[in-house]
Amino acid sequence: MELVGSTLTATYAHPRPTPTNFLPAISTMASSYKNRFPHYSLTHSLSLPWRPSTYYKVAAITPTLAPFSKSSQGLTQSKMLPFVSNRTALFTRYTPDDWYRSNLTNYKESETSRHSAERLRVDTSRMIQDKDQQTRKTQTDTTKNLGERVNDIAFWKSELNHEIDEMIGETNALTDMKKRLERALAETEGPLQVAQECLLHREKRMGIDLVHDDVEKQLLTEVDVIKSCQERMKRHLDKAIAQLASDRAAQHELEKDLSDKQTAHRIDDKCHHLRNTSDGISYYRGVERVDATISVPESWAKFTDDNILRSQSERAASSKLRDDIENLLVVTANEMWNQFNRGNVAFTNRISETADAKNKIQTHLAKTLQEIFQTEMTIAAIRKAIRDKGPPLKVAHTRLDERTRRPNMELCRDSPQLRLVNEVHEIDDTIQSLQQRLRDAEDTLQMLVHTKSNLEHDLAVKANSLFIDQEKCMGMRKTFPNTLRLVGYA
Repeated sequence: MELVGSTLTATYAHPRPTPTNFLPAISTMASSYKNRFPHYSLTHSLSLPWRPSTYYKVAAITPTLAPFSKSSQGLTQSKMLPFVSNRTALFTRYTPDDWYRSNLTNYKESETSRHSAERLRVDTSRMIQDKDQQTRKTQTDTTKNLGERVNDIAFWKSELNHEIDEMIGETNALTDMKKRLERALAETEGPLQVAQECLLHREKRMGIDLVHDDVEKQLLTEVDVIKSCQERMKRHLDKAIAQLASDRAAQHELEKDLSDKQTAHRIDDKCHHLRNTSDGISYYRGVERVDATISVPESWAKFTDDNILRSQSERAASSKLRDDIENLLVVTANEMWNQFNRGNVAFTNRISETADAKNKIQTHLAKTLQEIFQTEMTIAAIRKAIRDKGPPLKVAHTRLDERTRRPNMELCRDSPQLRLVNEVHEIDDTIQSLQQRLRDAEDTLQMLVHTKSNLEHDLAVKANSLFIDQEKCMGMRKTFPNTLRLVGYA
């Protein structure tokens, strides 16, 4: 009789250790647990009820009681198993002791298999509970960390919002100050043009009045002061434009950071509120191996803190620049007003001096005209006196001529003769004196006429100077802007 099979006792096989970071599904564990048992090709029937058929393969030939059944009919004796009663000692393979030992072995293997299965069940149950607790604890910690992260993001969002609001306010304030500075700079063009036109008009003065007086000095100083104020305003205007660019750049970085924070807050808040029963959860195999991070919490916080510090620094610089511009506007307005007043005082004094000189010239001109009239009257009287001396001279000459016709001894150099000669000489001397006086009077008249001409010219010069200073220059200087406009207020 051939041995067609052998018994296989069940043994407890320890499961393969699984990675600590991956807990397989129950179905996976069951299949892996089943596959841990070795497979043996069995050739005889193991229909014992205490041996699970799952761990064994059914033999190809199953011994049955076929010779005693209807199906045994037709079989040859060589194809049928021999009856037990037909066995002889020669064909006996096992002894009773073997049979008992086999049974005992089966009992022990059964107990061992059951104990191993029980330990496996207990360990598995404990492992399931431990892993479940660990999973819940890990998920709780992760949720807590996400909540803390959401709070951190919310904190930095509030800081960024506050800083953005402050920066917007500072930018608007600096923009308003820049507009004030531009208006103040535009207002200086009028006073500068007035001062330059005053200098140009005063170049039209004539004669001796074309003098480098205090008015001209003050006007030149006024031009220099206004140009100096314009240069300082332009420098601060360039600084304001550059500072506005820096403020907007810092604000852009803050807004960009805030936008990223809002996106991150929305994502992390969504992750924080995800639960095992939430919709939209799914498997993403290998996602834990993808590391797309570019920062750590320290560098993340430092990035936002640096943006805020940069914004605060720009705000401080912007505030200081606004104060500087405010002080500059006040200083330049005071400087221009003070110089404008000094120029007006110089104009007033000069106009007063010119008017006084003009009045004096007019007085002297009137006196000169009166003197010219008197001199002309004197010249006329001298000429009349000279004419009046003609008849007496003729009489004396005629008498002397007639007495020359006396005869002989009658031509006596008597007293009448001497008197007539003396009379003629006296009249001649008188005429010569009167003619000399006439020449002197005519020279004096010419001098008076020349003086009159000079006085009239000087009077015209003074009148022209008064017209330039009083009408043209002072008329334009009435339009000088007030202090509010010089500091940039419309």
